[in-house]
Amino acid sequence: MPASPCVPSAHPSPDPLTQALQCFRLQGTLYCQSELSAPWGIEVPRMDGVMVFLVVTQGHCWLEVDGHPPQALQQGSLTLIPHGSPHRFLSALGTSTVPLDALPIQQVTELFETVRYGGGGAVVKAMYGVVRFDHLLAKRLVSQLPAVLQMDAAETEQDLWLHSTLRYIAQEAAVPKPGSETVVTRLADILVVQAIRAWLASAPLHEKGWLAALSDQRVGRAMTLMHQSPQTLWTVDGLAQAVGMSRSAFSTRFSALTGQGPLGYLTEWRMQLARAWLSSSCQPIAQMFGELGYQSEAAFSRAFKQHYGMAPGSFRRLEAR
Repeated sequence: MPASPCVPSAHPSPDPLTQALQCFRLQGTLYCQSELSAPWGIEVPRMDGVMVFLVVTQGHCWLEVDGHPPQALQQGSLTLIPHGSPHRFLSALGTSTVPLDALPIQQVTELFETVRYGGGGAVVKAMYGVVRFDHLLAKRLVSQLPAVLQMDAAETEQDLWLHSTLRYIAQEAAVPKPGSETVVTRLADILVVQAIRAWLASAPLHEKGWLAALSDQRVGRAMTLMHQSPQTLWTVDGLAQAVGMSRSAFSTRFSALTGQGPLGYLTEWRMQLARAWLSSSCQPIAQMFGELGYQSEAAFSRAFKQHYGMAPGSFRRLEAR
């Protein structure tokens, strides 16, 4: 069975959010080093299941995401578009755009490409990345992020850090050596996690949702226990005892932060795991239910059908089409 929950280390972090961030591993990554001269405008279609990031390494430009006000992107800024929403990059507001697939892209390696485009005016240089995640917990975390997340390099030290990291990515991707793909993807991990950390440090509590619960010292610890050991026959009393709270205080706090009770959250997590495993694994359902905390295949099938409206076998056949 695919291992979805992160495997706890010998010395696990006391911070559940840190443990969740450790689940970030990028897959299907592509990087594009661009040199764009004004006037220029690029329209990017919706890309489901991916995160886009852009670092402006020279000059400045504008970003437009449907339903959100335009944002100015300054040199050294790191911008994430976590949900693959349609967007446009522009040298100036009001500039006409061309579709992304109409650009004169030069494929350097399987991992890295370059593009030079525009009308010959002021130059903007940027690194554009398209990344995806295969870990269920990372996907859950990404789903909680806003449509646009921006980190400006207001301080010289941060500006240098971003630039040096992007230069290293460009060098490794353009002239691949043994291990280059691993180096590039891990550096991209760092860029994305750093942007998420910056947002978490500044976002109001009500905007953090599930992440606020995960950041809570005791509720977050209980969530981590369920993430790591979905096969355990957890009870509210057992979870409360594990995090050092009374049953009533734990239930009240958990519900206030997550919007559901502890066992409701546990069932939802198990069902998300079941859906992911049924989609990606050929393991017989009869061998699966125990790893999800159910004592019989019938009990698992009832829970799955109640949650998704169809039996596990029917869901697997539908996904296989």
